[in-house]
Amino acid sequence: MPNPRVIIILGSKSDLEHGKAIQSALAEFGVASETRIASAHKSPAHLLRVLAEYEAAGGTRLYITVAGRSNALSGFVDAQVAAPVIACPPYSDRFAGGDLFSSLRMPGGVAPAVVLEPAGAALLAVKILGLAEHTLAEQVAARQRAVVETLIRDDAEVRSKGQ
Repeated sequence: MPNPRVIIILGSKSDLEHGKAIQSALAEFGVASETRIASAHKSPAHLLRVLAEYEAAGGTRLYITVAGRSNALSGFVDAQVAAPVIACPPYSDRFAGGDLFSSLRMPGGVAPAVVLEPAGAALLAVKILGLAEHTLAEQVAARQRAVVETLIRDDAEVRSKGQ
């Protein structure tokens, strides 16, 4: 895919389902994305090459990182690029969510946003891109209006049934 708008970087293939959910939510807005696998812990040189490839391509872009357990990926990517980075770590039953703290506490000088739901990470990406693209901002606003309309209809239905 030439010059994707959103680059989804997975820490490993085990994160692929989470990445596909993000990619699907982006596609609903017509936002091009591409998924790559590169680990900050296990393959930092490969990760640097991947980032250099996208940075050299230019254009408006942002990164969504998906890594569980010890999430060095998000901070590493954020420290290497000027574009926004959204961390979307998968929840791990094995650690009862404790591993999410590695996404929430970053050292000074790095500031990836953290959004836990794949659809939410995609929505934030679209909102950020929408700052420069009016059509994306309008799509977000239309989706928000639809949510409000659905809630109002649901409220009227519940009230009419005396629930």
